[in-house]
Amino acid sequence: QAQVVESGGGLVQPGGSLRLSCTASGLNFDDYSMGWFRQTPGQAREGVSCITWSGTSRYYADSVKGRFTISRDNAKNTVYLQMNSLKPEDTAMYYCAAAPYCNGSDLGGGEENTYWGQGTQVTVSS
Repeated sequence: QAQVVESGGGLVQPGGSLRLSCTASGLNFDDYSMGWFRQTPGQAREGVSCITWSGTSRYYADSVKGRFTISRDNAKNTVYLQMNSLKPEDTAMYYCAAAPYCNGSDLGGGEENTYWGQGTQVTVSS
């Protein structure tokens, strides 16, 4: 049974930084692209960033370019999202997912082949 678990969320002041982690188990991590998404109540889910299985290609939503960095460690089955210069509008529940490929900052390959975590809350507020 594939499982994806996020961690690292919390409360941070504007301009601050957080690093989110996401560890996958029960799947061959090297075969999957990994993505980060965020959602606020009443809003559509937004693809924040995606990284291909090898880490060679990385994609970002325009809203986070230059501030967020995605990376992965295949030896640890873990993907990271380093978030710098955080803004109040970055406040959201952040989700990690594994899927066959990236489709820009979104994931592709079908929902039946996508594994989602439960999310970690990020709040940017003074």
